[in-house]
Amino acid sequence: MAAKKLRRAQLSQEMCERLSRYQITTCQDFLCLSLLELMKVTGQSYYEVQKLLCKVSRACAPKMQTAYEMKLRKCVNPSSAFLSTTLHSLDRVLHGGVPCGSLTEITSPPGCGKTQFCIMVSVLATLPVSMGGLDGAVIYIDTESAFSAERLIEIAANRFPAYFDSDEKLFCMTRSIHLYRELTCCSVLKRIMSLEEEIISKKVKLIIIDSVASVVRKEFDTKLQGNLAERSNFLTRGASVLKYLAEEFSIPVILTNQITTSLSSGPSIQADLVSPADDLSLSEGSSVSGKRDSGCVTAALGNTWSHSINTRLILQYQDLPTRQLLVAKSPVAPFSAFFYTIEKSGLVLQERRPEPV
Repeated sequence: MAAKKLRRAQLSQEMCERLSRYQITTCQDFLCLSLLELMKVTGQSYYEVQKLLCKVSRACAPKMQTAYEMKLRKCVNPSSAFLSTTLHSLDRVLHGGVPCGSLTEITSPPGCGKTQFCIMVSVLATLPVSMGGLDGAVIYIDTESAFSAERLIEIAANRFPAYFDSDEKLFCMTRSIHLYRELTCCSVLKRIMSLEEEIISKKVKLIIIDSVASVVRKEFDTKLQGNLAERSNFLTRGASVLKYLAEEFSIPVILTNQITTSLSSGPSIQADLVSPADDLSLSEGSSVSGKRDSGCVTAALGNTWSHSINTRLILQYQDLPTRQLLVAKSPVAPFSAFFYTIEKSGLVLQERRPEPV
């Protein structure tokens, strides 16, 4: 909540412009200053500054709500609670689809379809509410230069041929996808911090970052002293702002992650590097002595990040061309497994006898 822009804290336009000249743009920036500093930058009296402090504090303080009010809001407007994936069995397990107001992570080895999933849900978010969409724009932050406009159009045309029956409709859909290529942690964080006003002005209904792990793993070598703490700080700050945006505007935030493998016979690994057991684990590899080592395949970025996300979907290889989708972490769904293939229309679930989990 402290990341809320002062323009949305019911301060006058003139006051907001004055404060912005001192790079004071968020509630946090304002509340971190002393009374004397605030008197200097606002030009107000001690009494007036105290009134401003109360107003800004109330604007960014979390408001109490009962469980009944939360349930009632979702019942009155169910389309604002979830974004349907159009993968009906998955939507059923998730009680409607990708949840709004929280962070959903997609993690997998390379080539399993993380970006395909993100492109597919980008199309879905632009659809009218009557078709299960959110009738809004999408902010897509691409850190791997993996986004393809051609693939976006192909998925839209093949998944909804009756709706996207003209070039004009396809063109209109592409104009609703706002793509940013950010290749460093600093630029990603700066972009996240600036999203609030864009969400309002562009009527954004979905935020995607593909991928968080790409920039973090390139910039932070956790073997170097101090890097682990810096990485955790970056992830915590980013997740905090994204959670605020998701909750404040009741929109889904989808983030992609990579996987990492740790062997029990290898050197000891700091606890923050290994995600909890709700991820995927298996036995793999053989040691030099011929004994089998126990390996843990898990989502990257560690426990700090794992506790920040609310829902985790894992994509993994099965037998080509079939892959498997696991609901590994969810506040509403049990651990579940589905099989899928990647087609011209995006991800398509395959009807197979579910494996025991």
